[in-house]
Amino acid sequence: MASQHRRRPTAARRSGARLQMADPTLRLRRLLVLVLLLLGLCMGRALQLQALDSQAYASKAAAQMTHTVPLAPQRGSISDRFGVVMADTLPSVKIVADPSMLARNGVDGRVELTPRQRAIGQAAPEAVAAVLAQHLGGTPADYLPALTAKGKDGTLLQYKVVVPQVDTAVWNKISKQLRKGGSVEGHKVPYWYGLYKEDHPRRIYPSGSVGGNLVGMVRGDGTAVTGLEKYLDEELTGVPGVETFESSAYGRIPLGTDVLTPAVDGYDYQLTIDSTIQQAAEAALAKGAMGAAATTGTAIVMNVKTGEVLANANVPSYDPNKISEVAARNSMMNRSVEAIYEPGSVQKVLTLAALADMGLVKADTRVLVPPKLASGGGYIRDSSVHGTVPMTARGIMARSSNIGTTMLARQADKADLVAYLKKFGLGERTGLELPGEQVGLVPKADMPDYTRDQIAFGQGLSATPIQEAAAVAGIVNGGVHNPPTLIKQATTSEGEQVQLPAREPRRVISKEASAEVRDMMESVITVAPEKRAIPGYRAIGKSGTAERADGKGGYDGYTASFVLAAPADNPQILVYTVLDEPLRGHQGSEVAMPIAQEIMKLALPRYGVLPDPTPAPDKPLEYEP
Repeated sequence: MASQHRRRPTAARRSGARLQMADPTLRLRRLLVLVLLLLGLCMGRALQLQALDSQAYASKAAAQMTHTVPLAPQRGSISDRFGVVMADTLPSVKIVADPSMLARNGVDGRVELTPRQRAIGQAAPEAVAAVLAQHLGGTPADYLPALTAKGKDGTLLQYKVVVPQVDTAVWNKISKQLRKGGSVEGHKVPYWYGLYKEDHPRRIYPSGSVGGNLVGMVRGDGTAVTGLEKYLDEELTGVPGVETFESSAYGRIPLGTDVLTPAVDGYDYQLTIDSTIQQAAEAALAKGAMGAAATTGTAIVMNVKTGEVLANANVPSYDPNKISEVAARNSMMNRSVEAIYEPGSVQKVLTLAALADMGLVKADTRVLVPPKLASGGGYIRDSSVHGTVPMTARGIMARSSNIGTTMLARQADKADLVAYLKKFGLGERTGLELPGEQVGLVPKADMPDYTRDQIAFGQGLSATPIQEAAAVAGIVNGGVHNPPTLIKQATTSEGEQVQLPAREPRRVISKEASAEVRDMMESVITVAPEKRAIPGYRAIGKSGTAERADGKGGYDGYTASFVLAAPADNPQILVYTVLDEPLRGHQGSEVAMPIAQEIMKLALPRYGVLPDPTPAPDKPLEYEP
């Protein structure tokens, strides 16, 4: 029975077979194939990096090591005709902090700080703030927010402006003290890191408000906003340079690439302006404007023979050193080129000059002037009531007769009158080197008859003060017009002369016509010599009183002006003054003439114009009918 319960042998045992193990040779071959594949991939990648894409990767690596630093040029200076500096640039810097570096006092961010380094880093912001307060004023607490500034993600910034502009000498003292370091918990700190500077030159105006509207200004960010600074901005700025060098995390690579393209400094400009005359003109204009309660004013002083502007004064004015105090755009405006107005009776100089050149008028031309003159459905009247008066053209100019001037102008063809006005420079820019110059308005040749009548005595057209001054200067200068200019010369930073645009004189009327006009203009002075004469000199002039267009088709207020030139027979200096909206008096001869006289009294002897003892001739203003 026992034999029945014995376990039967398995088939394997019955057959006598054994379990088979994996072939070790096969496994070795498979491992070898895998190794070869990996080696092939590595070799292929190495081939790609070192042979096929080597240039691209080398360029990428070089680019990561290459740094480019812009080099700012020095902005050119502006000086007057005698070398008095009106605008210049002082070396100054912007102080910048790297809060992330400050917190580690220069230790590489990849390095784990030691307890001592951590203590120094924690003390660094306060130590640096104390140095800043010592040299810049204030308290250390004033500077700590910038020295510990964080970004939106809560991490310390790498760039934060601490002080936007400070003199280079002050920065040098700060930097010297930072290099001395300090001590923390008894440990010597050889250097306080994390504060550095960027060049940020400061524009200064040594003359202050003298010529403020003329010279203009440059903001702290380097933007030129007004005046010559804006007009000549590109030439004054120069051309930036650049330095390209290789560096690593530890600074510049000593033998690495270093390519320097130096900056080209801006041009230095010498103006035709005389600071002494400019200051006197501004003072006289401000005094006159205040006395007449005028809103704004302009005074222009010109060398008749060259077109050089010796003074260009404006009220209100401003000091470009005090940008924050410039309250309104109106105070920054240079009205000599930006303001357009109806010139009033000064325009009679241009009208009679055109007529004289046409051969239609001479100083002794006779006109029977009625009390009023019909025009455009209304009447033209003179400022003073009179009956029918037999006047010479000289008398018409002296008494500023609108009626007489209109009667003379009606002799000429309207197209010819327009052509002369444009020849004199109205209706186009003079090219004076200031931004924002306006063109003004000269009516077209097909204007209505009443418009022709109006423009004869300075209404119905518009001009800028510089247009009117330059036009009169050309008429009295023997008929030769010199384009007005503010620039005497320009030089490079090496002192080489810069070629300036040519400004060619042009003849606008004949010598004979010019002499007739000067004859008529001298009567403006001699008609009231006790008030209008320049002691020791014979002078010529013309007043202007124009109603101001209100922009709604009507008139409101007045513009008062006066043009004065001397000597009478050969004018050298011209002064033109304009007051806008005077409330205490509005006649040009009343409020604008005293300003021109005061300036002229200084300008004539200053420029070597000798007094002339010869009295002005007494010529007839009227005739016997």
